[in-house]
Amino acid sequence: MKTLTFGLTLVRHGETQYNKDGLLQGQAIDAPLSEAGLQQAEAAGRYLADVKFTNVFVSNMLRAKQTAETIMKHNSSCSALEMACDPLLIEKSFGTAEGRRLQDVKDMAEAAGQTFPGFTPPGGETQEQVKERFKEFLEKMLQQIGAEHFSERGQDETSLPALSRASPTEGKADDGVKDIPVHALVVTHGAYMCVVVRYFVEELHCRLPQASDKAHVFSLSPNTGLCRFIVTVRKQDDEFILSGIHCVFVHRGDHMKHTS
Repeated sequence: MKTLTFGLTLVRHGETQYNKDGLLQGQAIDAPLSEAGLQQAEAAGRYLADVKFTNVFVSNMLRAKQTAETIMKHNSSCSALEMACDPLLIEKSFGTAEGRRLQDVKDMAEAAGQTFPGFTPPGGETQEQVKERFKEFLEKMLQQIGAEHFSERGQDETSLPALSRASPTEGKADDGVKDIPVHALVVTHGAYMCVVVRYFVEELHCRLPQASDKAHVFSLSPNTGLCRFIVTVRKQDDEFILSGIHCVFVHRGDHMKHTS
């Protein structure tokens, strides 16, 4: 059976003034990157400069678009690519809590016997609603990547490179994707990424790197934090079906050592 294996790198947007001030943005507040956030995006762009991408998907919120544009600017493989902005990738809605102090919402969650970011303030999205939104995006992305790359890049399952199964992690920017020609960059948001990673691990049974700490895996990614997965799809009739996923790394922030 032929399958297509591709890399999927998720990036949280750079810092905004709201992040710095400890305020929740969600969907209603479409703030630009702060000066520090722009520096973080530049650092992420330099870190990923030699990593090849074939597709770029981005939340259509300003902070994510600015981050993606900056990463793409540094990357020669992105020069001919179009950034696909998708509202399915926007941040979780925090309802009445948007614009309020993050600590206030954590206190509200605690009073309700819950934890942040799983807590849903009045008028906000539940984790389940965010997950359904991501599942819709994932399905759309799998069909697009399959349609664009399967006929040219699909391989017999038995001939897949060992790397796509083992994904050795050496602390390099191209960990896991060096010999994988199809690679999607997805720039999105912190609470949204928490839902995505949990869905991959708990429902799609995504394999994690050895000695992974679940508390760390399910934690909030730092601004411009990177998570990378290797995804395999197979073709069934005229549809592309996800047949496997494993994680190369989560919440990597090596590039931020060079920003201050």
